[in-house]
Parts: sequence; C-alpha cells; structure tokens
Amino acid sequence: MFYETKNHHGLERNPFKSLIVPRPIGWISSQDRDGVVNLAPYSFFNGVCSDPPMVMFASEGTHMEGDSKDSATNAQATGEFVCNLATWELREAMNATSEHVPRSVNEFELAGLTPAPSRLVKPPRVKESPVHLECTHLQTVQLPGNDPEHPTLVVFGKVVGIHIDESIISDGMIDMSVFKPIARLGYMDYTVVDNVFTMLRP
Repeated sequence: MFYETKNHHGLERNPFKSLIVPRPIGWISSQDRDGVVNLAPYSFFNGVCSDPPMVMFASEGTHMEGDSKDSATNAQATGEFVCNLATWELREAMNATSEHVPRSVNEFELAGLTPAPSRLVKPPRVKESPVHLECTHLQTVQLPGNDPEHPTLVVFGKVVGIHIDESIISDGMIDMSVFKPIARLGYMDYTVVDNVFTMLRP
C-alpha cells in the first residue's frame, strides 16, 4: 500500500507509530520553579549524539489544564530535567505515570515510586530505575502541527551526569539480559530487550 500523509491511510488505526519501532522510552522527571515535581514517559525520545552526550524528547498535544505539557514547560523554565530509563520490572509504574492528571498530582506517589536526589540538577531521579541521565536544557524546537496553536515541542538536553546501577554492569559493559529496557511499539504495544545479537563492522 501507499498513501500520502495528507490523506487518510485507509486502515483501522494509523500505522505510523507502528513503523518507527522500537522507540526507547524517556521517563522524564522535572520540576517547575516552585519545586512541584512531574514524571511522565515519552516514546519520541532518543540519544542524538555522544560527544558530548545529548538527548531529545518530543512533547505533543497539551496538558488537560491547558498550555504545553509539564515536562517540556519545566525543562525550558528551569533548564534541567532527568531521563530515567524504564525497564521490564517498572513497566506498570511507567504506564501509571502516563495518565493525564491535574498538575497538583505527584506522579511519583501515584505510581508508588521513590524520588532520589540528583547530583548536578534539581529534579529528582526515579530510585527504582537502574539508569538516570541528568540533563541541562539546550534548546526547544517548535515543530508545526495540524493544530497551529499547539505545536510539537522537541526538547534537547545535554547529559551532564549518568547514574548506572552496578547490577546491570558485567565485565565493564551493560548487560542487557539484566537491564531489560522496554520500548514502545505502536497502538498499545511495547517490547522488551531480551534478545541481543552482535555484528562487527566491516
């Protein structure tokens, strides 16, 4: 099949998110200028370079109380955020924090998670996660959307500190069989990294 994206695809559900897969989940913790903490997962997330390490996450749509979603707003306002990596064991807690709730709701409490202090930035980390990337905000790029009043915000951050739980390190390398990060597919589907193969570059 072929379809122009300006037209309907003709399928029961939009296939786009099921084609760009798997997408790592950036579990973004941030806080506003008053110290109110927010935690939310983003599947339009990835590392974009390694020297220095940088990441991005894209925030689509609006908050239920209006304006942009908290993660993007907080990152721009305070200049800081943390990417926590979601794992198989944390899948239910991650999913719980995707709920659209009022700004007064603490997603750490909602999901039964423990906030842990960061070293270099103010937003807390998810203690239960084995990996945290402490980030400073670099820039936010507005992408045009179908709703001109609510553009997609792509937030770029420089990773200034990395926490790795010793339990997922084996022989000086990250052991994926222990780490078991999860990733987003399309629709309501996810996957877990539990099958790894190696290919050497020619």
